[in-house]
Amino acid sequence: MSLQGEVQEKTRQKVKEPKFYHVIMHNDDFTPMDFVVALLEQIFHKEEPEAVRLMYMVHRSGRAAVGTYPYDIAVTKAQTGMAMAREQGFPFRLTVEEAE
Repeated sequence: MSLQGEVQEKTRQKVKEPKFYHVIMHNDDFTPMDFVVALLEQIFHKEEPEAVRLMYMVHRSGRAAVGTYPYDIAVTKAQTGMAMAREQGFPFRLTVEEAE
């Protein structure tokens, strides 16, 4: 069977990779270091040595990225962390920034 005069078209779909976002922890003078470590372990599932390292990074430099996630997950983790801090009376702050 011959297909004369018919044109077959190939359709290419470009799949766009989802953007990722960093969750940024900000230092303050009131939130205890052990609370920050516990938060890193509970919300961001960091092992204790990594949580301590990140806590000191935040303490020394004023801020640090503690995880990179799709937008919804990043926002949820940031909101959960700030809610935990507020429950304890701490002014701890987490923000979300688009990853490069």
